Amino acid sequence: MHSITIISATNRVDSNTEKVANYYKSVLKSKGVDVELFSLKDLPESVLHTDLYGKRSEGFQKIIDTYVDKQSKFIFIAPEYNGSFAGILKVFLDAIPPRLWMENKACLVGVSTGRAGNLRGMEHLTNILNYLKINVYHNKLPISRVDTLMDAAGNLVDADTIKVIDMQLEGFLKF
Repeated sequence: MHSITIISATNRVDSNTEKVANYYKSVLKSKGVDVELFSLKDLPESVLHTDLYGKRSEGFQKIIDTYVDKQSKFIFIAPEYNGSFAGILKVFLDAIPPRLWMENKACLVGVSTGRAGNLRGMEHLTNILNYLKINVYHNKLPISRVDTLMDAAGNLVDADTIKVIDMQLEGFLKF
């Protein structure tokens, strides 16, 4: 069984997105799933210049090898940025050869401090992933007002959210 890569889809340091991504990782590990977490804050600076246009830096090639090339399932934890998702995620997707994404599966989670849980951004991301021939799991989870669902240490504590995450993951593992 291939492992799952969780992508924390922002390059913002100490983000709520990464806290949610870490929660997903801990749930999957508790279910015995081999899981990797990659945060876009760890992208090399070269991604905007060299890596985006096909010349690979050693650092970016290692990211591709570790988190993309050998995987068949991805979970994108995507924060809302200006009514969509973070531009750095689009750069990341564009910098990777499309053939590496083809016929894989993805699960989407939208994160926002507002009311909609990045619904619009998840639809934009679905369109891009479908173009790349990635099968997107139907149960896309919008997590609204994420900042109110965590304790002071940044741990997800809202029982209803924990329940729907578990249901989403159970379905995605069977997908």
